[in-house]
Amino acid sequence: MIFVALGANLPSQFGSPFETLHAAKKAMQRREITIIAESQTWLTAPVPVSDQPWYHNEVVRIETALSPYELLEVLQEIEEEFGRVRTVRNAPRVLDLDLIAYDREILNKPALIVPHPRMHKRAFVLLPMREVAENWEHPVMGVSLNDLIMNLPQDQQAVPMEEAAV
Repeated sequence: MIFVALGANLPSQFGSPFETLHAAKKAMQRREITIIAESQTWLTAPVPVSDQPWYHNEVVRIETALSPYELLEVLQEIEEEFGRVRTVRNAPRVLDLDLIAYDREILNKPALIVPHPRMHKRAFVLLPMREVAENWEHPVMGVSLNDLIMNLPQDQQAVPMEEAAV
């Protein structure tokens, strides 16, 4: 199973962060990426905590013939097309596409680390990921997704968008 996390907390040329994530999924599907399952949208506080706007986050499970490196390149091209400007780490952004895991592959290269090196510490990845792969196990840590979620830092705030609108 291959997973991509999507996030945005600034409007883009496609509209609100929610609309941007929808447009990004369409852009992925035009580039040899098939979305097999997608989570609902989660609203999450910035990590680390700051005064920037909350993020809209999703995780998609995909299929592709692209290698991990080719997939990363395509994801970065989409970010650039959407107006992503890389400034400082953890800055607000119009779109963030992260390769979270690529089957059971373990890569630790300067250009790409898979599974994502901080995924196990991020509610904005793990909670939506559980919706598309409840039985997934971290290939390096050998820990289930549910166990990773139980060990998340308590200060991370995340709520499904549908519940936030109530």
